[in-house]
Amino acid sequence: MRDLFLALYLRDLRLALRRPVDALLPLVFCAAAVSLFPLAVGPEPQTLRLMAPGVVWACALLAALLSLTQLYAGDRADGTLEQMLLAGPGGAVVAAAKAAAHWSVTGLPLVLLAPLLGLLLGLRGATLGVLAVSLLLGTPVLSLLGNVAAALTVGLRSAGLLIVLLVLPLSVPALVFGTGAVAAAEGGQSPGAHCSLLGALLIVSVLTALPAAGAALRISME
Repeated sequence: MRDLFLALYLRDLRLALRRPVDALLPLVFCAAAVSLFPLAVGPEPQTLRLMAPGVVWACALLAALLSLTQLYAGDRADGTLEQMLLAGPGGAVVAAAKAAAHWSVTGLPLVLLAPLLGLLLGLRGATLGVLAVSLLLGTPVLSLLGNVAAALTVGLRSAGLLIVLLVLPLSVPALVFGTGAVAAAEGGQSPGAHCSLLGALLIVSVLTALPAAGAALRISME
C-alpha cells in the first residue's frame, strides 16, 4: 500500500513538472488577485490589514479550485485511472496520492507565498507566521475536499462548475478558522484556539474524505 501510494504520488509530481504553466497558474492567480485589492480599496494600511486574512484565504481557496477539474480527467481519458483502481488496495490509496500531489503542487507554494502576500496587505511581524501556519493547516483540507468533489464528478460534463458548488460550502469552516486565527493574532490575542480547530478539521478530513473519494471513484468508473 505504501509503495503504491509513493509511486502514484511521485508520478503525479513528475507530470506536474512537465506542465509548469498549469502548475504555476493557481499561484499566479492568487498573487494577482491579492495584488489587486490595494488598488481597488485604496492604500490605507488599517483597511488593508483588516481585510488581509479574508482576502488571502479567499484567494487561496479559489486558486486551489482552479486545478481540481484536471485531477482525474487525464487519467480517466487514457484508461490509467481504471488500472489504478484495479491495483491492490485501490480507491482510497489513489485518492490519497492524488490529494497529496495536489497539495504539494498547489497548497505548499501558497503557504510559502503567504508571507509576501501578507506584507503586500500590510501585515507585520508574528501575524505573517500565523497566516502561513493557518494555510499550512487549512490548504490540505481544501485539497482533500476538492479530491472528493473531483472523484464524484469525474467524467461528467460541467464538472468544473459542480466541483465549485460542492467544495465552496464545505470549505467554509476552514475559511472561518483560518481567517479567525490571523485576525486574532493581528488583534493581539492568541490564535491557538483557531489553529487547534483547523488541526482537528484536518484530521477529520483525512479520516473521512479519503475513503469517500475512493468510494466515489469506484462508483464513477462503474
